[in-house]
Amino acid sequence: MLIIFNPNAGRRRAALLWPVLDVLVANGVRLDLMETNHAGHAEELAREAASHGKTLVVAAGGDGTIAEVANGLMGSNTPLGVIPLGTANVLAHELNLPFAPKAVAAALAFGRTRTLWPGMARSGETSRLFVQMLGAGFDAHIVHTLPLPMKRLLGRGAYVVQTLRQLPQYAFKPIPIRLDGQEMQAASVIVSKGRLYGGKYLLAPDALPGEPGFSVVLFERGGPAITLLYGAALPLHRLGRAPGVRHIRARRVEFTGNSPVPAQTDGDKAGFTPLTVTDAPGPIQVVVG
Repeated sequence: MLIIFNPNAGRRRAALLWPVLDVLVANGVRLDLMETNHAGHAEELAREAASHGKTLVVAAGGDGTIAEVANGLMGSNTPLGVIPLGTANVLAHELNLPFAPKAVAAALAFGRTRTLWPGMARSGETSRLFVQMLGAGFDAHIVHTLPLPMKRLLGRGAYVVQTLRQLPQYAFKPIPIRLDGQEMQAASVIVSKGRLYGGKYLLAPDALPGEPGFSVVLFERGGPAITLLYGAALPLHRLGRAPGVRHIRARRVEFTGNSPVPAQTDGDKAGFTPLTVTDAPGPIQVVVG
């Protein structure tokens, strides 16, 4: 078993990792721990591990780290394990993964898997895999402008603070998109593989994480007032049913237009539009216990 950990996650995240490792070692599980030292390093380590026949590669971190490791495992038979150490841990909530150290260790040792079919965002010659969702518009603007020290200090609360700071300044320009060839537009867009968003909050009940295609959530209205309403609806699991929110199933999502809009995947910066979203080349297996 190889465990890939990003030390930039901070001391608090490392403190959550060690109890899981202690349980694994105490139960005779042979493991290697490797730390990343630059963006994309987790993908490189995972790809190398899969090519050398590792039976399990574990991402110790948040959804962004998980996506990197998943990208490295794409096309191999090596399953993906998860030790959820992120701010929101959306994928862990989506797949009902355990969080307690003993339960996490038991799940990794038992090795029962579930299929996950990631998405792929392409812009020019670059591509980026995501395991849970891609956002374009205001939520991506918050990801792009959120100071890392604030995120480390406040956790999910940092997104609330940054939203209130940025809301009066954001222009909410219409975002032109093409869903399976059909032209439309929205103020913000979330292309989701899973049902949940921002943690364990329901957004896209029609999403199918293990199958091709996406649940595309269109926020047709923009502006400070409606955005505050959306923020209030999220913890009540009502964001997907809020006014001006539309759900469409699609296999191909194209963000068109000449005015760049910020994008984010799994809570990390993902450049700007235009970009195209399709399914990854194939599914991967995620250890769930």
